[in-house]
Amino acid sequence: MLDGHLLLGWLSFTVIVYLLNLPGPTAAYFGLTGNEPLSILPLNSLPEENVGRAHYKLCDRLKLEKKQRRMCRRDPGVAETLREAITMSALECQYQFRFERWNCTLEGRHRANILKRGFKETAFLYAISSAGLTHAMAKACSAGRMERCTCDEAPDLENRKAWQWGGCGDNLKYANKFVKDFLGKRSNKDLRARVDMHNTNVGMKVIKAGVETTCKCHGVSGSCTVQTCWRQLLPFHEIGKQLKQRYETSIKVGSSTNEATGEGEISTGRSQQPQPLPGLNDQIPRTMDLLHIEDSPSFCRPSKYSSGTAARKCYKDKNCEAICCGRGHNTQSREVTRPCQCQVRWCCYVECKQCTQREEVYTCKG
Repeated sequence: MLDGHLLLGWLSFTVIVYLLNLPGPTAAYFGLTGNEPLSILPLNSLPEENVGRAHYKLCDRLKLEKKQRRMCRRDPGVAETLREAITMSALECQYQFRFERWNCTLEGRHRANILKRGFKETAFLYAISSAGLTHAMAKACSAGRMERCTCDEAPDLENRKAWQWGGCGDNLKYANKFVKDFLGKRSNKDLRARVDMHNTNVGMKVIKAGVETTCKCHGVSGSCTVQTCWRQLLPFHEIGKQLKQRYETSIKVGSSTNEATGEGEISTGRSQQPQPLPGLNDQIPRTMDLLHIEDSPSFCRPSKYSSGTAARKCYKDKNCEAICCGRGHNTQSREVTRPCQCQVRWCCYVECKQCTQREEVYTCKG
C-alpha cells in the first residue's frame, strides 16, 4: 500500500525534461530512453477546430524519429497511447526504486548520462520502457481506442462470444508487432547496441510471460453450459516488480568474436569459461536476465548520474543505513493532522474526525 505522501507525489507528478541526443548505435528508442519530453500533454487544451488532428501536435511534441512519427500520425489512438506509456513507465520506475539510492532520477542531465553508460540502471530503463509501450498498446486495443486493432484474436478463444458477453482480450499480438516495428532494429555488431536490444526484448517478454486466461461461465442457475474466455495482461505494477527483481540479478557481460561470422557475441562472467548467449535476433533467447556492461556508481554523492542522497527521506528501520551511505540521518518531529475514525452516514456521505498525531521524519545527512 502507498502511504499518503507517496500517493500525493504520484498524483502531482509532472516532469518536463528533454533528453540529450545520444550518439552512435546506442541511440535511444522511446520512453525513458528516448528523445521525447516526459510530460503530460493535455490534448483538450487545443482549439476545437483542431481536435481532428490533435494527435498530430502530440506526435510532434514527442520528438519521435521520422518513422515513429509516421506511425504515430496514422492512428489517432497511438499518440495518446505513447503518452500513457511514458507516464506509466516513469511512475513505475520511481515506485520500484523509491527505497534505493538511485530513485529513478528523471532529470534530463542525470538520465542522459546514465543512458550513455551500460549500468544496471540503464538496463532497467530500456526494459521498463518497452514493457510500458507493449502493455499500453495491448490495453488500448482491447479498450477500443485504436483504429487498427481491437480485441485479442487468439485462435483458441471464442472471441465473438467473449465480446458478446463483454469479455475482450488484451491484444498482445498486435502490441508486440507494433512495438518491434516502432522501435526498429539496430546493428548487432556493437556490444552496447546488442545489450540494449536484449534488455528491450526482456521488457516485452516479461509482458508476454504474464498473460493470464480469464474465463466466465454462462448458463441457467449459474451452470457452466457456455464458457467464454479471453486473455488479460498482468497489472503493470506486477510487471515493474518482476523487472526490478531482474535488475537485482542483472548479469555483467563482455564481448567475444565469432570467427565464423566475424560478429561480436555476448558472453557472461558467471563462470571461468563464459558461454556465449544466442544472437539477439533469435526468436527465443535462452535468458530472461537483464544485462549490463559496467558496474554502477554508488549514487551516494552528487555527480553527473544523480543528485546524491543528502536530505533524502528514509525509513529508520528499513533503509536509512543503506541510502545514507553511512553518513547517518537527521530526525525531525512534527505534528500532522489526518482524517480518522471515518464512518459512512445515511445517505450518502463519509464523516471523519480530524486526528492530530506526532510523527518522526528521517532524512540523510549531507
